[in-house]
Amino acid sequence: MEEKETLRETERSGARRAPSEVEMKIRGLMMDPVTNMPIVILRDISGNTVLPIWVGVYEANAIALEIEKVTTPRPMTHDLIKTLLHGFNAALRKVVVSELKDDTFYAVIWLDRDGDLISVDSRPSDALALALRLDCPIYVEENVLKSSKLASTVSDKANNDEIRRWLEGLNNEDLGPYKM
Repeated sequence: MEEKETLRETERSGARRAPSEVEMKIRGLMMDPVTNMPIVILRDISGNTVLPIWVGVYEANAIALEIEKVTTPRPMTHDLIKTLLHGFNAALRKVVVSELKDDTFYAVIWLDRDGDLISVDSRPSDALALALRLDCPIYVEENVLKSSKLASTVSDKANNDEIRRWLEGLNNEDLGPYKM
């Protein structure tokens, strides 16, 4: 019996911010001027760190629809998931961009159903689209922030300096209609 209680307490702690997690907000959505691919811009709540995550066009559309509060005639995938979670009495507690491996970001969605926490592997774009729809916190593991900075210094230095200056200089006009 004690083992079960310990497990449940460990599971519950997944719903709170871990010391290694940095709370982020979606700053906006824009197109990369070099690759012409959509980028979700995350910024920590203190405003010191920016994390760009390149996503696919369809995934960016799902995020943009929620940023602009566009209602579609039929439910989109993330709207359907929101409805399913409500129907199963499950709550989205947080999403965490948890890993960066081989230039690919990974995320975990934390669900709470009747006091049991469930972690679900996810693409960051899906996790972010759900977080927007369900108004839940977004976190990024510190090691992901460090790894993404390290990865940028390992590749083409001139190009990365240019991209870093571009990201740091972002203002609301640069984000167009997709700003938070």
